[in-house]
Amino acid sequence: MAQSRELDLGTIWLFSACSASQLRTIRKAVEEVNAPAGRVLCEEGSVGREFFFIVEGTASVRRSGRKVATLGPGGYFGELALLDRRPRSATVVSETPMKLLVLEQRRFNGLLDAMPALSHKLLVAMSGRLRQADAKAFN
Repeated sequence: MAQSRELDLGTIWLFSACSASQLRTIRKAVEEVNAPAGRVLCEEGSVGREFFFIVEGTASVRRSGRKVATLGPGGYFGELALLDRRPRSATVVSETPMKLLVLEQRRFNGLLDAMPALSHKLLVAMSGRLRQADAKAFN
């Protein structure tokens, strides 16, 4: 999958503490998917089982039927679905034809089993994300 070599998954908060070697292993676990315009990629309230990284195209993010954001190349969504099986917080629909990299929860769990040190790196990244949210809430 040539596209995945060009992408820096380390820019995604969840993988930001990972080593170059770990990022290469994660890239091998992703699947390239093409989606036509108008496809629902994930639906608010449904249980999430995958993470999406946008290579090409744009998608709209909707909460309670209202558009709240547009995501384009380099954007991502569904990362929390890798960590828990909670309902999605938004619906994401492709606005244009898209090329996506998808990491399914089962493959992610396989990565954690194969690379135990990855769990620690993810905890470090989550801690940083929580600290940022905490700082925003109290400033």
